[in-house]
Amino acid sequence: MDELRFTVPGMTCGHCVQAVHDGIAALPGVADIAVDLESKVVVVRGTDLDPAAVDEAVDDAGFEVAR
Repeated sequence: MDELRFTVPGMTCGHCVQAVHDGIAALPGVADIAVDLESKVVVVRGTDLDPAAVDEAVDDAGFEVAR
């Protein structure tokens, strides 16, 4: 299982967390997503994860990935 770990500095509330989560959840191969608002860390687990697609999903949700 692949794992991607990154931060999303712009997340400030539960709505932000939900938007990021929902955007990533729609991608193929995603099995699990953990979003921690306090640390702003997102961990995505799954198979054949495409980091560029994850970045785009976060961008589409209105946020920016910091690696």
